[in-house]
Amino acid sequence: MTSSYRASAGIMLAPAVTLIGVFVVIPMLLTVWLSFQDWSTQTPFSSVRFIGIDNFREIFGPTSIGRDFKGALVNTAIYTGLSVVLILPLSVLFGLLVYQRDVGGGTALRTVLFSTYMVPMIAVALVWSKLYAPTEGPINQMFSLAGVGPQPWLSSPRSALISIVFLNVWQQVGYFTVLAIAGLTQIPGSLYEAATLDGASRTEQFRFITLPLLRRTLLFSAVIAIINAVQVFEPVALITQGGPVGSTNVLTFHIRRVGIERAQGGLGSAMAVMLMLALIMVVCALFAFMNRRDSE
Repeated sequence: MTSSYRASAGIMLAPAVTLIGVFVVIPMLLTVWLSFQDWSTQTPFSSVRFIGIDNFREIFGPTSIGRDFKGALVNTAIYTGLSVVLILPLSVLFGLLVYQRDVGGGTALRTVLFSTYMVPMIAVALVWSKLYAPTEGPINQMFSLAGVGPQPWLSSPRSALISIVFLNVWQQVGYFTVLAIAGLTQIPGSLYEAATLDGASRTEQFRFITLPLLRRTLLFSAVIAIINAVQVFEPVALITQGGPVGSTNVLTFHIRRVGIERAQGGLGSAMAVMLMLALIMVVCALFAFMNRRDSE
């Protein structure tokens, strides 16, 4: 009985495991291997030459390659941090508005919020590029009605990256609102009833009941938001092309530029490996921090 069960489980798992191996594990291992090679993407794999950690020395060195990589790494960190800091509180706020039974229109609000996540990022980027237009853009037109001059949303190094962050938040917040609602449904209503009988205000209930019991949901949301943010590509490629003055040159776009446009496959692979390691370190740090808080 046990052997037949294992055999049937193996048969059912085989297609998924095969797909993961072919499209995830093998490319990942190949990228790690290429990061130690000198290889041009315009030549076959047979032309690779082992150079050890020279690619990693190059991307962290004082040359223009190192400066561009470190600038892209900082831009990615800023973009990711701002996205997470904005998405998580907004998702909890919208989740509370939708979940509260004494607030009308919760179902309609949930539909509107989640519908933004269903729009492809390419379409979102194109629409927001028009919204940010200097003269005919609706955002600047609304500012002009208030007596404020046109703002250089995408043409100024100070505001370009933040403008891309707003685009990402608008597109992603609906999905994370659904996650927040799922977390809120797991909180027993009896806790709120007992707190109300004890005279706790709405603010106190949120602080001492809702937030602590949403901790695991927020951890999951933070991990997904970070993974989504570090993969940003379409808005940068379609709207800013990494500019102005490299202010929106994030790592995914920079890796594509180095590895494909400049055909430096070894360097591009080394950058991808560093991005993967940085992402793993951040996620592990989040879980370690949460486990320490739970143990306390």
